[in-house]
Amino acid sequence: MVEKIKVGLVGIGNCFSGLIQGIEYYRQNPSQQVIGIIHEKLAGYGIHDIEFVVGFDVGENKIGKTINEAIYEYPNMVTWIPKENMPKTNAKVFESPILDGVGLWVENRIKPIKSNKTDEQLAEEIKKQIKESGAEILVSYLPVGSDKVTQFWAQMCLDTGTAFVNCIPSFICSDETWGKKFAEKGIPVIGDDIKGQVGATIVHRTLARLCNDRGTKIEKTYQINVGGNTDFLNMKEQDRLVSKKISKTESVQSQLDERLDDDQIYVGPSDFIPFLGNTKLMFMRIEGRQWANIPYNMEVRLEVDDKANSAGIVIDAIRLAKIALDRGIGGPIYPASAYLMKHPPKQMTDPQAKASCEEFVSGKSN
Repeated sequence: MVEKIKVGLVGIGNCFSGLIQGIEYYRQNPSQQVIGIIHEKLAGYGIHDIEFVVGFDVGENKIGKTINEAIYEYPNMVTWIPKENMPKTNAKVFESPILDGVGLWVENRIKPIKSNKTDEQLAEEIKKQIKESGAEILVSYLPVGSDKVTQFWAQMCLDTGTAFVNCIPSFICSDETWGKKFAEKGIPVIGDDIKGQVGATIVHRTLARLCNDRGTKIEKTYQINVGGNTDFLNMKEQDRLVSKKISKTESVQSQLDERLDDDQIYVGPSDFIPFLGNTKLMFMRIEGRQWANIPYNMEVRLEVDDKANSAGIVIDAIRLAKIALDRGIGGPIYPASAYLMKHPPKQMTDPQAKASCEEFVSGKSN
């Protein structure tokens, strides 16, 4: 029997709520095939081998609660498992520094705690809380635009010897300086910016690659996304979107043999529509030319549950980080990052990334 993978979480929002409720769904429905992950077992680790041992948040209604209570607090929307049916845990949610983690549009919904502690005091407390919890991997579900606080948590991982899975487009794994810091400490890092299982960008880059491989010339393309949860509300603040647009755009551009000019490609979140809730809508268009310079175009509309779309990918990221820990591999985990993230340190085509990931799991590569 394999040991538990002890995981800490930063940001107890909808994404994590969908992740932990999904694990419980499969526990309560053992006859159901587990879908949305690479393999049911990775190096012997299954989804029920993951244990969430500590959480961190800025919401005054989540801090101090156990994780199983905090995931149902406003403004979270995921209720796949009724609250009374969610197993209780002793794992607590502790205070995180705010820094740049709360945007203008979401402040009234999140209601961040009015702390009397300095960031330095919180850092010392957090390092102790990570150590006492036994967490060996920290997953960041911070809001888009949280660059300073992402760097804070990356440093916490370096200071405590904890592997880091960065699910947002604040660049750590793909940043040469930060990647080197993790490599020097021998600590695994996977990032940056999680791909959805069948999300907007994975569909866009796959179709762009298909057009490229079939010999057509793409001339222009766009991808527009709308949704109704706090993620999309946060992204109404354009200043927080710089790295998000870079991440999504480069993910598509990386699949083309010939880059598009910046004014011929648009990839990014576009608006917040409250009644959509956790539903995300994507509208994509590709225009190009075929044989004899004849034009073609395609349009795609995708509708997904935004939180179900990322949960299985994070499950794989956690297990791959654990494999790296078990094998003493530190620094950016290139195969996992290329396969699971939009902005990895090394871009690959998705078939190449999957093959590389399989080799990593089997021990044939690092």
